[in-house]
Amino acid sequence: MVITIPIYIESIIERLEKAGFSVHLVGGCVRDSILGKTPVDYDLATSATPVQIIALFNDKRTVEIGKEYGTVVIVEKEGNVEVTTYRTDGAYLDGRRPDKVGFTEDILEDLRRRDFTINAMAYHPERGLLDPFNGVEDIRDSLVRSVGSPRERLSEDHLRILRAVRFATQLDFLIDIKTSEACMDLSPKLETVSIDRIRDELFKIILAKRPSRGFLLMRSLGILKEVIPELIPAIGFDQRNPYHDRSVFQHTLTVMDNTPPVLHIRLAALLHDIGKPYTFTLDDKGVGHFYGHDKKSVEIGKEILMRLNCSTDLIDSTLRLVKEHMIHHPDLKKKGLKRQLQRVGEDRIYDLVDLQVADRLSKSSNKDISNLLAKKKAIDAILYAKEPFRRKHLAINGDDLKEMGYTQGKIIGKILEYLLKCVLEKPELNKIETLKKIARDIYPLD
Repeated sequence: MVITIPIYIESIIERLEKAGFSVHLVGGCVRDSILGKTPVDYDLATSATPVQIIALFNDKRTVEIGKEYGTVVIVEKEGNVEVTTYRTDGAYLDGRRPDKVGFTEDILEDLRRRDFTINAMAYHPERGLLDPFNGVEDIRDSLVRSVGSPRERLSEDHLRILRAVRFATQLDFLIDIKTSEACMDLSPKLETVSIDRIRDELFKIILAKRPSRGFLLMRSLGILKEVIPELIPAIGFDQRNPYHDRSVFQHTLTVMDNTPPVLHIRLAALLHDIGKPYTFTLDDKGVGHFYGHDKKSVEIGKEILMRLNCSTDLIDSTLRLVKEHMIHHPDLKKKGLKRQLQRVGEDRIYDLVDLQVADRLSKSSNKDISNLLAKKKAIDAILYAKEPFRRKHLAINGDDLKEMGYTQGKIIGKILEYLLKCVLEKPELNKIETLKKIARDIYPLD
């Protein structure tokens, strides 16, 4: 087989080889090329040491990102290229990293230490593919399989348990039986992995084409209770509601699959009903209800996102959607829609509609989304006309009120809030003289 290599990568290979070093393309770029995908980036492995790499590319910007692991980044205008010295690993004593790393001139030794067969291949533009662990065969069979003993390989770095799920989800592969068994046996070891590393793998699963595959795999392998234990009560939870023929867990996964691959929207889909098992009630007809589950979902969701060390912006963007996902009734008037715009923000309001559409389509009945499409058009009209829905959109501000004679303090906020209510009802009132008159009439200066 022949892999198309960009010119800037070829030039790096050529320079290393002219200096007498061995070099190969390795990792994801080889795997993705075999799958017929265009690689996102290109990683190289070489017999040159980091010192030799930096000396050889002294005319370019180089960054040594892992001296002990032999990785140097060569900064090219087309993108950064990681070049790593062929290496062998010592014993993994902490389930995270080897106690020592040795450099070698043998590419086979380097490939032997890698996690899965589909990632343990190397390619040279003249000598072709090097596949000592039958990675191509596993790609053909759609399998994620450990290099060597699964238990030994997963014990070296416990994050590989979750990485197996991530690759299976992204590639739509299965995990082979022996590797699956090792994942199940070792899943409690995930508690020793840093939360940041777990979060990064989890987010890649969530952003896959069908994240439901990953969550079903995590459930069956016993990984879910280690990563998001709050989801366990949702598994098999019968909603006893005519609008839902799936458990809370199954419904959640369907909503995730139906949302765009945008992180905060997918996270909102994952969390939007997580509070249902805690708010379940039955009426006298035996119908299940979940009053206040949106608030409970925000509460639980915040705990999860904070535990995952998510950024403040991501937490806020996600929980706004979770909090508002139930407000979609067909008779929502323009004033109510503007209030929702005010709470969610114009930069997130369409994300909310996407979540609500996915939620509606994931029910057993009442899948009509016409009112949500109408809502989207109404939002378009409000934003296109630049109709006011925040205080900052008012034609009057606090300084104007002070010039009129109002003293600084709570009264300024009260007046502006009242004027905003008026303008939400009638946008044509948003003129400074009109608003001044309304202010004087409602809050006389004397």
